[in-house]
Amino acid sequence: MSLYVQISHSLPGIELDIRFDAPPGVTVLFGRSGSGKTTIVDAVAGLLRPQKGRVAVDDWVLFDVGQGVWLPPHRRRLGYIFQEGRLFPHLTVRQNLAYGRWFAPRDARREDPDHVVEMLGIGHLLDRRPARLSGGEKQRVAIGRALLASPRLILADEPLAALDEARKAEILPYFERLRDEVSVPILYVTHSAAEVARLATSVVALQEGKVLRQGPASEVLADPSVAPAGVRAVGAVLQVRVFAHHADGLTELEAGDARLFLPRISHAPGDQLRIRIPAQEVILSNQKPEGLSALNVLAGTVDTIRSGDGPGAIVSVRTNAGSVLARVTRRSVAALDLQPGKPCYAIVKTVALAPQDVGGRVSRA
Repeated sequence: MSLYVQISHSLPGIELDIRFDAPPGVTVLFGRSGSGKTTIVDAVAGLLRPQKGRVAVDDWVLFDVGQGVWLPPHRRRLGYIFQEGRLFPHLTVRQNLAYGRWFAPRDARREDPDHVVEMLGIGHLLDRRPARLSGGEKQRVAIGRALLASPRLILADEPLAALDEARKAEILPYFERLRDEVSVPILYVTHSAAEVARLATSVVALQEGKVLRQGPASEVLADPSVAPAGVRAVGAVLQVRVFAHHADGLTELEAGDARLFLPRISHAPGDQLRIRIPAQEVILSNQKPEGLSALNVLAGTVDTIRSGDGPGAIVSVRTNAGSVLARVTRRSVAALDLQPGKPCYAIVKTVALAPQDVGGRVSRA
């Protein structure tokens, strides 16, 4: 199933005028606060009635202003995951999960409850009430409740924003499984580049109510001209394979013909992963460096150089591992005489690859 969204609406401080298609998987609405992300989700959910527009999941039309079609929220077949779980406090986890199924049409395609419980790892929680759950556990139950409602579309409005880093790391793998194992489109709101890199099948970059760009995370995050979360969000997204774990605590990854090292991860050799390398964690050299502690040295060729109004520049380097981005000063660009087509080396510190930038096993990129 795929989602089509076209919305035009005027609100104080923002003129929303957007159109995009969301394929199966996770489509991330990515941008700064005030860019229109939550307004779009509210319109899709039926909590806001746009002045113009159309939203449809395949041939299921949620609203079409021109045709006079407007389904009320309770008839839209949506699963909604909020920033906080919003579970019913007087019901057990089992009863909260069953609540979603009560509202699913009899002829709807239903998820197997046992599979959902296994996928989310909540079997040992079924008889507990929400007061006895951690924040991460509550969010896993909320995901299950949304999924068991047999939705045609799942909305997730910054579902990790209220969690600390440890709980985010706990929940992200479950959204990755949801992306890879569930056929319904997922519209996911965030301003976190790490979440985009790990989860997105497609990214819709927003700024001041307009779509700057739509495409794969590897393309959108690599383009500083449309980076909606600022230059610090710019980075490369690489598809890698776990090659080996070493006795000194490092994991070796295979990326194309290149090898990368990072602190040990839990994935098994052979697993395919996504990793994000922030541009500010990469330095460049004209010569292959010697006597450095950095283990990740990638030979490549300068592809593009983009300079802004300030002292910085983003240099894209083609390597055997994929395109890697480096955030350097314009003075460094001049000192190294960097220009498209020139050979250079991209250097990444092993410890610069943070756990939140390492995705789970993926079945599609």
